[in-house]
Amino acid sequence: MIVVRKICIVTSLIGWVALIPVLKVACADSGASISSSSLSADQVVDNLVRGNQERAQALLHSRATRVYRLVYHGFPGDREAEMTVEATYNSPSYKEFKVVSQSGSKLIQDRVFKKLLEGEEEAAQPSISSRVQLNRDNYNFELMGYEPSNAGGQYVLRVSPKSRSKYIYRGKVWVDGSDFAVTRIEAEPSQNPSFWTKTSAIHQEYKKVGAFWLPARNESVSYIRLGGRAILTIEYKDYRVVDARSVLTAGDAQDRR
Repeated sequence: MIVVRKICIVTSLIGWVALIPVLKVACADSGASISSSSLSADQVVDNLVRGNQERAQALLHSRATRVYRLVYHGFPGDREAEMTVEATYNSPSYKEFKVVSQSGSKLIQDRVFKKLLEGEEEAAQPSISSRVQLNRDNYNFELMGYEPSNAGGQYVLRVSPKSRSKYIYRGKVWVDGSDFAVTRIEAEPSQNPSFWTKTSAIHQEYKKVGAFWLPARNESVSYIRLGGRAILTIEYKDYRVVDARSVLTAGDAQDRR
């Protein structure tokens, strides 16, 4: 029981790391018209950082349904659980979570899922969020290449943190060549959250909802020193968003009447 409890706590921290970029990275289309495979790393990062700042200001409110699932195989026994949550965000830093349903291991529900939600609320506060944003203050960037596709090309950046923290990561990010928003992350925590965790891998995907790139799916895989493996997945769906620009447009139309 003690071992499983430690494993669950470790997994919660890994999932926490994966969730930190959600607000600051997944953002709206800033209207940039640049789309070229010849941009330098500095140009790509400049567009990304500037766009993220503008788009974060535009996102006034969002609501979505999340489905958390965790499956653990290993010593001293297999466990799994699932929780469905309604997540609400209000600009600039308010987050609220309502548990809709839960099943499976009570230990995972209390020691992993609820800790994840508490951690995300804490990380949204300005004192912490400023230290995890994807910018030059927190990361070094290297342009690895450009991947053309039918839906538009993407730049691939290697990111390495300038400090060690459980909130940030190292790895690769894919940046849309037109919107300059992050569409995918493949990474690992910059700091091992616990002695009990041997290796961890984070995979995060985003999808475009209206004018906004928002999280679609997160998967965190952790290998435990005692031989176990924990897989945490988070699926995001049923988005409802409020864009400041649409509110202003509606207001202007009202004023003209």
